[in-house]
Amino acid sequence: MTSRLLVALLLSSTLSWAQKPTITYKPPASTEDDRPVLTSIVVGAQSSDYAFNLEFDKRPWGEDCRNRCASATLFIDTDNNRQTGLKLADPKAAETGADLVVTIQGTRSMAGDTPRPVLRVKVSGYSESARDVEDAHLLAELDPTLDSERVLTLDNAVYLLIDGNLGALPIGKQLRVIYHPPGSKPLVGQARGLAGPSSGRVELFKDGKLTNPIKKKKSDYEKF
Repeated sequence: MTSRLLVALLLSSTLSWAQKPTITYKPPASTEDDRPVLTSIVVGAQSSDYAFNLEFDKRPWGEDCRNRCASATLFIDTDNNRQTGLKLADPKAAETGADLVVTIQGTRSMAGDTPRPVLRVKVSGYSESARDVEDAHLLAELDPTLDSERVLTLDNAVYLLIDGNLGALPIGKQLRVIYHPPGSKPLVGQARGLAGPSSGRVELFKDGKLTNPIKKKKSDYEKF
């Protein structure tokens, strides 16, 4: 088994403390022209990081989707407080109070004369002066090649670890997640924030290395 696959499985197990996904969505029947959409979103605190387990209805990037790959955006209210972060004109708008926005984009990049598939994760934050969803400032741009300890992919899933210290984000006992499926109303869920009580789970990364890995039986790996 590759180390990246092992990390993905460990991260999936770490997020198993959630009784159910933070947000679930059942999309209409998909066609070849439809982009992959999120069907399950699990978010939670992992040490000083925000951990994400994101399941799409089909592979979010690569040769399968080619030029119609994923373009999904998540808004995170890191302290579950509408008085901080993004302040839209409508105080009841789902995104009001968002402090962080994460965009997962499958695209193609030129390697010489040959296009190659890439997955990009853009992490941006909102200051107290933000009044529009476009007012976010870029904090980090990650990909599974250069940032394999923080961005991992496995079949239809994308696993992320986002540093909670980026941009001096506010923290709270709970966080709020907002996702807009294409052509649908916003979906909102809540999860444990960085200031919440410890979940007692293992810490996955320390100084760029795995720590306290979860032991699994050999049979658990054989199907991979």
